[in-house]
Amino acid sequence: MKKLLVIVLALFIVVPFANAEAFQEGVNYKVVRQEATAKPQIMEFFSYFCPHCFAFEPIFDGLESDLPNVQFKRVHVAFLGGAMGEEMVRAYAVAEVLQVTKKMTPVLFDAIHIQHISLASRADIRKLFVEHGVSGADFDNAVNSFVVNGLVAEMNKTVKEYHVMGVPTIIVNGKYQVLPGSVQTVNQYVKLIKYLVHKKN
Repeated sequence: MKKLLVIVLALFIVVPFANAEAFQEGVNYKVVRQEATAKPQIMEFFSYFCPHCFAFEPIFDGLESDLPNVQFKRVHVAFLGGAMGEEMVRAYAVAEVLQVTKKMTPVLFDAIHIQHISLASRADIRKLFVEHGVSGADFDNAVNSFVVNGLVAEMNKTVKEYHVMGVPTIIVNGKYQVLPGSVQTVNQYVKLIKYLVHKKN
């Protein structure tokens, strides 16, 4: 856990920090769309291959607990992991469709970043799903299904629409992109996200 905290804190450039009331466009966040979502939303672009995304997991678990009326959406990117990038997008889509994301996300992160298991094929991913209680038949039926193909296409499209080039990237209310380098600590980062969730314009 200490190592995880060090990784999280290392993500932030130490710069002078203002109070929440002084968060500024262009400094702490940028506007990426003119229209906000109808309901409050936090969207995370991430990859299972990304060590920073792995380090951020406790933060977003905490946000989800603190903000029960906010929609949380995750978009897995394909540009990390080489040839396995797209395959991991599909793995996330399979977990979503089979409703095992809460179980499989820690498993996949742990396999890659703690156990250093080489996931070099779809078979390797399938093995992890099966080892953690997902039926092999269910995985096989889902992996190339219409629903999973659609979800993969939707995630790839969303990445392009928001011009995401690095992860983790956080978009709040479909309108504001968080600039994490503008804060010093995890607490300030969380305050910035919450500020944007409640921002009215």
